[in-house]
Amino acid sequence: METTYLRLYGTKLVVLSACETGVGDTENGEGVYGLRRALVIAGAESQLMSLWSVSDEATKDLMVKYYQRVLKNEGRSEALRQVQLEMLKDKKTQHPYFWSAFIPSGDWNPMED
Repeated sequence: METTYLRLYGTKLVVLSACETGVGDTENGEGVYGLRRALVIAGAESQLMSLWSVSDEATKDLMVKYYQRVLKNEGRSEALRQVQLEMLKDKKTQHPYFWSAFIPSGDWNPMED
């Protein structure tokens, strides 16, 4: 995968908010290949991606809130968790379809230590 040749060492976070960016292809005897694995090989410390098709509007709201939390030096995984909990409490976005497709991977700590 060409992504593995990117020079991402020092990259703290890669966010792929499009649909199904966290889904990989299974290869016999090799496991699951996908963007997440390629980004790790390329040097990205952490990734945030989706496992299925998601609502554009809900994704925009989730990402804006996520970035706001990350910029306040909240841990990368905790920031996502808190945004997902907020969405769960909102009647318009409480269904898991709107918030549970997104998964964090890699370093969960705040980006500025």
